[in-house]
Amino acid sequence: MPPPPPPSPPVRVVSTRTVKPSPPRPRERIPLTTWDVSLLAADYIQKGLLFRPPPATLHLVEHLAAALADALHVYYPVAGRFVTDKHPGGGGGCSVSIDCDGQGAQIVHAIADGVSMADILPPDVDVPTGLVRSFFPLDDAVNYDGHELPLFVVQVTELVDGGVFLGFMYNHALSDGTAFWDFLNAWAEIARARVENARPALAAVATSRAPLLERWSPDGGAAAPVVLPYDDLAGLIARTTTTTTPPLLRERMLHFSAESLAALKERARRELLAAGDAAGAAAVTRFQALSSLLWRCVTRARRLAPPGREVVFRASVNSRGRLRPPLPPEYFGNSILAASTEAVPASELLARGHGWAAAAVGRAVAAHTDERIRARSAAAPSVSAFRLFDAGGMFVSSSPRFDMYGCDFGWGKAVAARSGKGNKYDGKVSLFPGRDGGGGGIDAEVELAPEHMAALEEDGEFWAAVTPDHLLLVNDDNKA
Repeated sequence: MPPPPPPSPPVRVVSTRTVKPSPPRPRERIPLTTWDVSLLAADYIQKGLLFRPPPATLHLVEHLAAALADALHVYYPVAGRFVTDKHPGGGGGCSVSIDCDGQGAQIVHAIADGVSMADILPPDVDVPTGLVRSFFPLDDAVNYDGHELPLFVVQVTELVDGGVFLGFMYNHALSDGTAFWDFLNAWAEIARARVENARPALAAVATSRAPLLERWSPDGGAAAPVVLPYDDLAGLIARTTTTTTPPLLRERMLHFSAESLAALKERARRELLAAGDAAGAAAVTRFQALSSLLWRCVTRARRLAPPGREVVFRASVNSRGRLRPPLPPEYFGNSILAASTEAVPASELLARGHGWAAAAVGRAVAAHTDERIRARSAAAPSVSAFRLFDAGGMFVSSSPRFDMYGCDFGWGKAVAARSGKGNKYDGKVSLFPGRDGGGGGIDAEVELAPEHMAALEEDGEFWAAVTPDHLLLVNDDNKA
């Protein structure tokens, strides 16, 4: 008797369409900077939003596609492709630019058979990663693939109860998360205006949200293409293969209320004052306090041996406001670098306490000055500089300042934000704004090896700060 057929995947792709800027733009090239090319070997940004059912009268995919065409007219690099130019003379090498010729973004329309909103948001358990990751297209794409693949793809997945998941795949070498969420909010603003029959939205986006597309140069003026010391980049791109077994991870989305964060900050402040560090106490922030909790409790959960093994905390820091003169907030490119604490023995980190760790994180961020940013920008460019996995460390990315829940495409704000499988490893934490109506909370997406997550779940200090059951019920009458 033959074996039974494998189960059908829960997601069926119905259609794929290319969306181009409307009206078309003149062809243009924008060079990638050192910050941009360092990400060519990394994964696409993979973020998604879950929405309640849109009105039955809204032709969903057509609605989103029409608004996207308008948004791409303003954010036209998103519709481009990468191109590599070789430099045979002198020292040789190559450079990468965005060929803005309106090649187009993509919208994938999919149906998730038998999947409801509640299936995506089980309370107080692991994120169902296998299910959530099926909502993101371009599986295993890395940023270098933007030479052939679209730089932006959205999968519109309709659920059995009418809910909708928008899974965004966005090329990280094109820009950082700040610019990515600015683009999504501009697209949402145009879509919302279409529902409200307010067609001047495109003009408003072109003025109030107009991105600064000229790439930053440490010498001032227009940036020249960064020449990489390689004849060919393709061979430098590390990829997962079908024979590669990815490390097993557990993923949890944990909420920290504004009150919990304030308590963590006050605890750090008091410990620093007691230790005689008045300056550190005055400077401590909610981010430092939450980072200290995560760093110390994850280190304890790992039970690192020997006790003298050194650990480090890293975080992605936005450089826009730290440059002198500062870059405008609307700068459209990558402006992030990793700030790192000094390495410290794991036993010392745990013994010194919450306030000391918060101050260590604060010193690392404060050291991210204009001088240091320029020095790192002047270093030899590399396509692998952003690979930051460290089995004894942790890395925090994304930001609760991103306006994820401002993305209202015309039928209300999202119920939840989730992410795909890209750029994840043991010890990676991504921060999201709390889904608490602007109440100042933070959601932390925590990735850990199963044995480390199990140990963290037994950590009383950690769970005393976590606020349970924070998500709105997806079937309640409270509209976001």
